[in-house]
Amino acid sequence: MTLARRFVLPLAASLAALSLSACGQSAKEEEKAAASAAPEAKPGISVADGVFMLPAVSGNPGAAYFALDNESNNTVSIASIAIAGAGKTEIHQTMGGQMKPVDRVDVEAKTVVKFERGGLHVMAFEVDGSLKAGDTAEMTITFTDGDKVSAPLKLEAMGAGAMDHGSGH
Repeated sequence: MTLARRFVLPLAASLAALSLSACGQSAKEEEKAAASAAPEAKPGISVADGVFMLPAVSGNPGAAYFALDNESNNTVSIASIAIAGAGKTEIHQTMGGQMKPVDRVDVEAKTVVKFERGGLHVMAFEVDGSLKAGDTAEMTITFTDGDKVSAPLKLEAMGAGAMDHGSGH
């Protein structure tokens, strides 16, 4: 066996083994990163009746409504809500004919909080023009402890007076 063969074959085998283990490791790291980026379902929390009213006029905000059921034994606090296809969202509360932003929503244990017209709701700004009535968009609710829950929102066209939040808007 020549000197070159004696060193080249083991070296080539070692490099092949290293590259294969690196591929496996990078695939595992990618899986782990994807899993950590995916929203976690917060135990005891469910979301129902999600609707996203698309703006009647391009450039105007839309509004999202839903019911959040806290079946857990603890109060949970909503820190933010994101909607796929909206550049920015804000939680608002209509009270006394005025609409004001809300920084956080506390949901007591064993209660349902409804986000609805004339009360709590989500305003969505910079709405992507590709969103169409009849489709769905994903909403992700983030809680103050970092847990998340995602739910679909049914996209609906805004009818006359559908976004009546009082005189605040």
